[in-house]
Amino acid sequence: MKWFSDAEVIHFLGRTAPVTMAEEERWFRDYERRTDEQIFAIEVEGNHIGNLGLHKVDRVHRKADVGIVIGEPTLWSKGYGTEAMRVALRYAFDVLGLNKVSLDVLEYNIRAIHTYERLGFQREGLHREDVYKDGRFVNVMRMSILARELEETPSP
Repeated sequence: MKWFSDAEVIHFLGRTAPVTMAEEERWFRDYERRTDEQIFAIEVEGNHIGNLGLHKVDRVHRKADVGIVIGEPTLWSKGYGTEAMRVALRYAFDVLGLNKVSLDVLEYNIRAIHTYERLGFQREGLHREDVYKDGRFVNVMRMSILARELEETPSP
């Protein structure tokens, strides 16, 4: 709840308001029943600093969406999200056998977009004025990576 109530964190997410305890509890109960979601903690030296989730895992069409948050702003731009995403992609492609992983990112989240592109994600399209945040409509970029494209992207 702390992370999703931090204005600096939610500025880069689709949320427009802090999360309530009731919302968080409802989300967790729903998550426990879902078979197409996998959420992972991102830990650094035993400290939980963020989450990464594979959502809408479609085993027939071998695709999923991915979402990530580093909830501690002091740990942004230190490579933790990049490494967590790389591990999640390896898991999605090698263990789950997926072919495609997609994500949506607010167009002003330049730091995240550069990270995704370094990992091999390609821009697929733009959801124009898709989210209303801070008194204005914001475009949301759709990006994806295919299993074979991760192989082609060198590690840093």
